[in-house]
Amino acid sequence: MSDYVWTDKSIPEIARAMDDGIISSAELVRSCLSNIRHFDHEGPCLNSMICVNKQAEEISESLDEEFRTKGRRSLLHGIPIILKDNIDTKDMPTTAGSASLKENRPSQDAFIVKKLREAGAIILGKANLSEFARQGLTVGSLIGQTKNPYDLTRTPGGSSGGTAAAVAVGMAVAGIGSDSANSVRSPASACGLTGLRPTTGLLSRSGIIPCSFTQDSAGPITRNVTDAALLLDICQGFDRQDKKTSEQIGRTESSYVAFAQENGLSGKKIGLLKTVYGKDKDVLRVMRETENVLQSMGAECIEIDVSQLDSNKVFTECDVQFYELKPTLEEYFTATSNCPVKTVSDLVQTGKIHETVENEFMRCAALTDPLKDYDYLLRLSRAAELRLLTLKIMAENRLDCFVYPHQQILPEPIVSRQQRGRNGIIASVLGFPAITVPGGFSQKSTDAPIGVPVGIEFMARPYSEGMLIHMAYSFEKAAGAGRMPVFRNNEYQPEG
Repeated sequence: MSDYVWTDKSIPEIARAMDDGIISSAELVRSCLSNIRHFDHEGPCLNSMICVNKQAEEISESLDEEFRTKGRRSLLHGIPIILKDNIDTKDMPTTAGSASLKENRPSQDAFIVKKLREAGAIILGKANLSEFARQGLTVGSLIGQTKNPYDLTRTPGGSSGGTAAAVAVGMAVAGIGSDSANSVRSPASACGLTGLRPTTGLLSRSGIIPCSFTQDSAGPITRNVTDAALLLDICQGFDRQDKKTSEQIGRTESSYVAFAQENGLSGKKIGLLKTVYGKDKDVLRVMRETENVLQSMGAECIEIDVSQLDSNKVFTECDVQFYELKPTLEEYFTATSNCPVKTVSDLVQTGKIHETVENEFMRCAALTDPLKDYDYLLRLSRAAELRLLTLKIMAENRLDCFVYPHQQILPEPIVSRQQRGRNGIIASVLGFPAITVPGGFSQKSTDAPIGVPVGIEFMARPYSEGMLIHMAYSFEKAAGAGRMPVFRNNEYQPEG
């Protein structure tokens, strides 16, 4: 086994080490598998992985041989990636974290999975999630609760919390989640990672168990901004099966990685969205530190306080997931070969869904024509008005982006029933791109030896991913807030 330390490296840096013969894909995969055993099944028992690809080592050896004889396919060649287990894979079940879908075996990969495999990435396994990507706690009826690696008494955020917990401790180099409200950025914030929700439609949603055709997006969960940009490069593209992706034509960048450079904050005008700062002392301290970093890097910061952008108000008045859940899920169930359920009523009648989502699915099953419901149509109208208002505010103040804490409070204790105070719903309802990066930590405690991560979110106009990546990369380098978890008494260390 190579003694190369990869857990603090970006994917391009790991690729250079492969070029130099310092580490192979097979060695990298074995290191990740060792960390899965160490952190998921022993030691802290994070309970993050639902399924591990039994062919991973064999695939890595084949990719190593291809690299030696033909060269690399891309920078992702031989890199192990973890998927949230609502993303279809033809060689592993796709369960949505639910015992009701334990035997759900799609016959083909999701569009973005095909892209990853074509680029030479290894799909190492599937990670736990909040059941059917509902709520934000990362608990389900199939394997239960995932723990936050920075504080084992807390949740890792959600709903892509299994992916984030796994990436945070080196079970894979990077991961892919899905985000309908907060679900890529919440676990990134809670687990000290980068989470990118692109403009809705930049990444295909086909082959992903859905929540909402209006708000769903896939997105990378990585240890740094560079890797998030690279995964965006690989996974973007028009997909005939997802008509929303047609909106990206002529509006994307040929390389998002090219924007991962410093000086991205100089001359930028940033709106500090005070409306959603909250009152938590740790979060407010990190935000003050963030403001200092932004200004020291040449950004002009102005305070913005707009009641219409209060995240609780946005969720209450504009979120449409409840109404779109039944028709989108049933479309997936019907189209997926071998899916053990075909309707939401079937799902409820299995008696195999977790108590945290049971009531929502019972209410959902009772809906007869949700897409014609007056409240649903009103929410769509409000969201459209809010989108125009937000663009107007940005234009009037000449803003490049908004900045705010992704969560107004720290991740909830595991006994909680929901994660309060998440601000990611704003970008999801607007369809805007947003990236969350580590901003700092809470105070240390017995359960959190280095504190709990606090994530900072940058949100900009549609198809501004290049600029967001440029700003986030500059902030990442200046703030230096990314740190691997340290467990109590420092007794558990990742391999690599």
